[in-house]
Amino acid sequence: MEPITLALAKGRPAKSTIELLEKTGEHFVELHEDSRKLVFYNENQSMKVIFVKALDVPTYVEKGAADIGIVGKDNIMESQADVYELLDLKIGTCKFSVAGKPNHEIKNNQKLTIATKYPNVTKKHFQTKDQAIEIVKLNGSVELAPIIGLSDYIVDIVETGSTLKENGLVVLEDIENISTRLIVNKASFATKATEVQNFINQLKSAME
Repeated sequence: MEPITLALAKGRPAKSTIELLEKTGEHFVELHEDSRKLVFYNENQSMKVIFVKALDVPTYVEKGAADIGIVGKDNIMESQADVYELLDLKIGTCKFSVAGKPNHEIKNNQKLTIATKYPNVTKKHFQTKDQAIEIVKLNGSVELAPIIGLSDYIVDIVETGSTLKENGLVVLEDIENISTRLIVNKASFATKATEVQNFINQLKSAME
């Protein structure tokens, strides 16, 4: 039987995700968050794990290169991939938020400049508010943008808010709750329904 393929996101939540996999009873030799290998099999070869960048997980699942993916909701939203989102693993909980300088209300009567790593999420959020914006796409340290006048506000993931506070910024508006989710390829959900559902049940039991 062809193994079911799981795309697993590298990055901060990887360790907790791998620990959860171990609790299901599925053991993958050499799989750890700092591994340089990219493909792993469990002991009976019934499941294959591919280790990829977080933002690529939804693409692998949508295109059928993986049957299942485990990745943050932020990357699912930003990728806009056409997949089924079936389970919240409650790992890496945080929020998408709009942030800026204190006492700066978000003005909806003028075009705003928003700095972010997540242009699709940002665009969609402000479209729902009929707010005109210009997006400045950055790959890191978005907190710097409003400080030096590059943007009016930022959209970013906020966990504790300590980074914002250290840079003189505050959360002005929350967009979405974020955590690690399980996603499934739509075709695999039909053709490998038993295997997919069994794996979901294993994860649910491991989370109890």
